[in-house]
Amino acid sequence: MGKIEGKCFEMEQNKIKVELLPHTPFIKNNGKFDKKAAIKYSAKLAGECYEPEGWSKLKQEDDKKTENRTNLTLGLEHATPYEHINIGFEIVNLPKILAMILNNERQCSTSEKSARYTPIDANIDSNISTKEGKLYNKWMNIFRTIIKDKYGYVHNDSKIEKLAQENARYLVTVFASTKMIHTVPWIQLNRIVSYMIKYMEKENKNDFDERLIESFNQFINCFLDLDVLDERAMSNRKERGLSLFAERKVEEHFGSSYSTNYKGSFAQLAQAHRHRTLEYNMGLLDEKEYFIPPILLDNSSLVDEWLNDISSVAYANPQGEMISINECGTYDKFILKTKERLCSAAQQEIMKQTRSTLLKYKKALEESNHSLARNIALYAKGARCTFPDYSCANNCKFKEGKTLVRKI
Repeated sequence: MGKIEGKCFEMEQNKIKVELLPHTPFIKNNGKFDKKAAIKYSAKLAGECYEPEGWSKLKQEDDKKTENRTNLTLGLEHATPYEHINIGFEIVNLPKILAMILNNERQCSTSEKSARYTPIDANIDSNISTKEGKLYNKWMNIFRTIIKDKYGYVHNDSKIEKLAQENARYLVTVFASTKMIHTVPWIQLNRIVSYMIKYMEKENKNDFDERLIESFNQFINCFLDLDVLDERAMSNRKERGLSLFAERKVEEHFGSSYSTNYKGSFAQLAQAHRHRTLEYNMGLLDEKEYFIPPILLDNSSLVDEWLNDISSVAYANPQGEMISINECGTYDKFILKTKERLCSAAQQEIMKQTRSTLLKYKKALEESNHSLARNIALYAKGARCTFPDYSCANNCKFKEGKTLVRKI
């Protein structure tokens, strides 16, 4: 395991900062984690597996016996007892891509600032270049105008503003600062740090890797400062890595389970992470490609202007940069995804991709005479409000949204 050392950069602008929140157990008066007490408690819980009297006996057992059990569990990577202790924290100034990495590990709860519903300000985020900020503001104005012209009959000014923000953010780096409240099992947080350390030791690093590793160092140093990390908990004998990054290509298949490959933007993948019952990984493309908001496609000059602008900030890995994405899971969990994403309120890009995957899945099941072919047909008629087993709580009265042909 690589060496990690240092302090959290608490006073510097746009450095990652972490604060443990009150729903974390074993917090000391100084705000740091009482790691010794948490480990001792978890090791007692591990005794439930074979202690006839259960917790009533375990809570009073001799400290030496508890310590021996710690060595037999934590020391040998038997991690389950240490998942009972959750670390809840607010983390600010973290790059969006780092939030995606954390969310992709799935064993967590997250409340994150939304770039769809809040404006981006390059003046207060040093991770965003001045050029990106100017392009963001330029396209905010363009999107406001064209969205109002096409969809002003169904969307009010507030909704148009949110849709403009959603599309203009494609021009801003995936390293843009965000903030979130995150809750994760203590042992899982330590595991994730071990995966980060493994990533930091990779060979042939590119500019994306180097920038990401800088954020890893800040992240790790903050949790060192809060006394959350433990060398035994960061043991990684199985050589696991961060789940977001693909190590090999996965073949497509469609049946009771499925796997599919497609291109999508960083922004779309971030949306997909909300479906924690499905698995996602990604890879950068050999040649840069960029998402084009569909509302621009009828105007070739705007398309050219968009591509010229977004390619001019290629160095920043804008959120509209296309990446290769693998998605896999079970049929039932995919249908749950359609009940979220085939809706006029969903991000347009992920709505379109979910629809594309649904139709590909349907065709494959029909061609193989699979028993699920008749079932999937029930979900292929339009938005989720057309599904036989979904009840809409708010009728949008938006025809293009219900038929899944909207351009914004």
